[in-house]
Amino acid sequence: MVTARQLPGGDDTIVALATAAGRGAIAVIRLSGARAIDIARALGASGLQPRRATRVALRQPNGEPLDDALITWFAAPRSYTGDEVVEIATHGGHVVPALVLAACVAAGARPATPGEFTRRAVLNGRMDLVQAEAVADLIDARTTAMHRQALSQLDGGLSRRLLALRDDVIHLEALIAYDIDFPEEDDGPIAPARIKKAAESLRDALRALMHTAPQAAVLRDGVLVVIAGPPNAGKSSLFNALLGESRALVTPIAGTTRDAIESVLDRAPLPLRFVDTAGLRDTADEIERLGIEVSTRYLGQAQVVLACGACAADIEATTSVIASRTDGIVIPVFTKADLDSPGADGPGLRVSAETGQGLQDVLEAIDRAAMAGLVALPAGDDVLVTRERHRAGLATAYEELSEFLLAWESGALPAPVAAVHLYAARESLSDLIGVVDTEDVLDRVFREFCIGK
Repeated sequence: MVTARQLPGGDDTIVALATAAGRGAIAVIRLSGARAIDIARALGASGLQPRRATRVALRQPNGEPLDDALITWFAAPRSYTGDEVVEIATHGGHVVPALVLAACVAAGARPATPGEFTRRAVLNGRMDLVQAEAVADLIDARTTAMHRQALSQLDGGLSRRLLALRDDVIHLEALIAYDIDFPEEDDGPIAPARIKKAAESLRDALRALMHTAPQAAVLRDGVLVVIAGPPNAGKSSLFNALLGESRALVTPIAGTTRDAIESVLDRAPLPLRFVDTAGLRDTADEIERLGIEVSTRYLGQAQVVLACGACAADIEATTSVIASRTDGIVIPVFTKADLDSPGADGPGLRVSAETGQGLQDVLEAIDRAAMAGLVALPAGDDVLVTRERHRAGLATAYEELSEFLLAWESGALPAPVAAVHLYAARESLSDLIGVVDTEDVLDRVFREFCIGK
């Protein structure tokens, strides 16, 4: 595999803001490359020691004062990228970080592209592709469950599992090679049943890991809970009450909600992704009609639906409407329990957004529905497939193992030809962790990274 310096621009010293832009207490500007120390010195640094923060009166290359900062030097190869890394902690805001960035560029640095720091870390062997993606997942995590998974992958949990599967493929290839090349050795030929059993075990392991993708999706995005019902059924009020904040506009005017509003409630055992939808009814209002179409699309994806109404007739009508639009589990909810509305004594949960009555009951009912209709929760140390790239790579390896088994069991192909499927499976797994030098894969992985990472 090539190193970062062997690629175009790999010898450049790059710079970027590593913290979020805008007003804040501090900002961190990150430099990486052979000239990182020289550039820091050009800005006034002296006496830097590895992994020790040094207070520096920053100045422009022309001597003009910039800021009072802390500079930390991470010496190669024990740095994030594997190259010389310097991090400059300045006061936050808009002006100071921009001036420091400009000074670094004036002193010889080049602005980094999105994900270039982490890309260099991969190319320099500091992490593999799966760990690199975990960095992005850690930054983007919206739930504590996804945060834990990202940390596990950054620690190499999924990488170790993929490497073990790849080693199993190599072992299987070795068995076939031995059988082909040394058929008359004292130990005798490899029993076909032994190869078949090893291939089946490997295929099953690939399938099991691949099928963790739905679990990961739930942990990442939350259980999709759609709040549906007629206009003025109390949907938006319930949405706000469940989240504990005023996200949706609430008025007595029917048709106020024209679009879907969503928010994630991070809680155990599963995060919940609530969606407040437009009231379901026939309407001549074009904008409201478009909102109802959006509601219908969400219902088609929903895992749980809260069928809201102020009376049994409302809930019955709502349930009838959504029955053909969702495969999710439907929970009837009387939304105005505090008003003792006529007809509110039918089946369903009684809740009041005004008083808080029944809110916990709704959450617990959602939990039960989700656990009944979804994949099982992972154990604390379970490795999950969190990205489509991982699932697709595992699917390819699984299909190749299946093709190999079919050819092996039928005897339709000579062993060397059948073994081509094993090679393809190994390459697919290698591609996942970055063992194979595939530039387009790197481009695909780092395309979504933010600048500074």
